[in-house]
Amino acid sequence: MKQENKSRVVPSHRLILILTLALFWWINSNYSNPLLLSLGVGSIMLVLYIAQKMDVIDQETHPIRLNANMPSYALWLVKQVVLSNISVVKHIWMGNKSIKPTLTTIDTRQCSDINKVIYANSITLTPGTVAIDLIDDQLTVHALHKDDIETLKTGEMDRRARELED
Repeated sequence: MKQENKSRVVPSHRLILILTLALFWWINSNYSNPLLLSLGVGSIMLVLYIAQKMDVIDQETHPIRLNANMPSYALWLVKQVVLSNISVVKHIWMGNKSIKPTLTTIDTRQCSDINKVIYANSITLTPGTVAIDLIDDQLTVHALHKDDIETLKTGEMDRRARELED
């Protein structure tokens, strides 16, 4: 049963892998002469053949289901990074007395492993917070200030990361 599910998912992943490799190759080379384009196509086909022989093309290598909501999440995350940068700079200017380091465990409601990783990495990307450990649905986070932990406990970042899978 599991093999049938994998064979049903893989063709779309192969297509996405081909398109991603082609775009990446073209951006890096920016060639349009027929010989170099054919060499690029040949190298892409070789990589696809090797990846298929290694059996590494699956739903986790390039999670297509995340693509639809990823641009809005990325924009929201960039905004959070900017706001966190401002907060960290403010605490630096105010001196050591304004910094109150906190280490705590936060529950996550992510369904898949990849979403848990996206959530943990999003926390780490925002200055002033670092995701230290992820065990099951428990995420250990260190923050420069308790307010950053309180912001995470409101659950907005968790909710937005979870919406990537919908």
